[in-house]
This record gives sequence, structure tokens and C-alpha cells, in this order.
Amino acid sequence: MRDDVSAVVYDLDGTLVDLIVNWKQVAVDVAAVLDDHGVDASNVDLWAMLDLADEANVRDVVETVIGDHECTGARRSTRLPHADELLRREVPVGVCSLNCEASCHVSLETHELADAVDAVIGRDSVPTRKPDPEPLLATLHALDVDGPALFIGDSPRDELTAERADVAFEYV
Repeated sequence: MRDDVSAVVYDLDGTLVDLIVNWKQVAVDVAAVLDDHGVDASNVDLWAMLDLADEANVRDVVETVIGDHECTGARRSTRLPHADELLRREVPVGVCSLNCEASCHVSLETHELADAVDAVIGRDSVPTRKPDPEPLLATLHALDVDGPALFIGDSPRDELTAERADVAFEYV
């Protein structure tokens, strides 16, 4: 555990908890919503569906569908070993996730981590999403960090986010 940083930001799913979400079903449900609004989402992944939802001005409806699945999955999630590490941190701690902010809070509360986390930025907290650096930078801003920070995650997307934000990165 590095202690040469002023703050630590964690990704959520796959890093602190394992959300129990059937992502294939989420994609089917989102595609149905888009279809209801005259948007063809065949042959695109869930992230591209979010872009299509933005273009069709139905992002709020799509976010509700995804968020409902994520919050249910957060309540059923399992706690991962880095959650214990988070509790031992003596610097400000944040969460920066591709999951919606509400599901992040549900996960943190479910696993008794909420009191140890000082800031949460989810997919719907800022206009962009990882690997854009804005969500990570917003998390650090919310932590009021003055000094080096560390982002801990489980994916190449997390690593690229850290690189773009000029923040040190560590894989779980």
C-alpha cells in the first residue's frame, strides 16, 4: 500500500466490489428503450448505446434503466480485498466509476465503506466518462487534493484515465 500520495481514488466494480449485473440483459433493455424512441442500436455495445442516447436526447431514460440494474447489482455485490485496504487509508479517498453514482453509494453502504469515502463520481456525475480524464479530475477536485494522487483500478480503461489525468496508477 503506497503512502507517498495525498489522496487515493478507487474504481468501484472489479476493484472494491464485484457488482452482480447481467450486462447482456442491460444491453437488451437499453436497446429496447432506444428502439421505442426510433433509434437503431443493433450491433453496438452498451457504451455506444449511451452515445446514441445522447444523440437522441433520451439519456435520462437510458440512465434510469442502466442505473436500476446497477443498484440491484450493488445490493447483491460481493466485497473485494481492496475494500479492506481502503479502510486503512489515512489520506482522502474517492471513488471514480463507470457505474452510476447511485449504485456506487449503494455498494459503499452495503459493504460499510461509505464513511471511509470522501467523494464519489459516477458515470452520470459529469458529462464525460472514463477514459476521459474529467471524472477522475472531478473526484480529485471534490477531495480538494493538493499533491500527488493514486488511482487504483482493474482495467486498461482505468489506466488510460489515470494517464490522461497525469495521475499515478496501480492495478488491483
